[in-house]
Amino acid sequence: VQLQASGGGAVQAGGSLRLACAASGRTSSSYAVGWFRQAPGKEREGVACISSSDGVTYYVDSVKGRFAISRDNVESTVYLQMNSLKPEDTAVYYCAAGDPYSDGYYYTCPQKSMRWGQGTLVTVSS
Repeated sequence: VQLQASGGGAVQAGGSLRLACAASGRTSSSYAVGWFRQAPGKEREGVACISSSDGVTYYVDSVKGRFAISRDNVESTVYLQMNSLKPEDTAVYYCAAGDPYSDGYYYTCPQKSMRWGQGTLVTVSS
């Protein structure tokens, strides 16, 4: 599977963006999909994930109530709606898809056999 991320850009604080992660190739609705971000000088962190089968979502605390992840299995696309953006949301955002199972457990976020899209830059100015 190949992933193509898009939708990044520059906005002022309080603004909104919607990122899209389009999958092509051997796609599978059994994949969990997540959005990750990496700010300059910081480690990559998981931002939001959506499970493969039942639409369960996960958000890191810093984006709860502001970001929403959704998936369209027909279009093989996962979206990240980002509202009330803050300067600290500035980062390169990556999407990834993968197997949600690990060590016999089922997770909301992808765990193994990860496929990564290229990053899309989000810049939020104050």
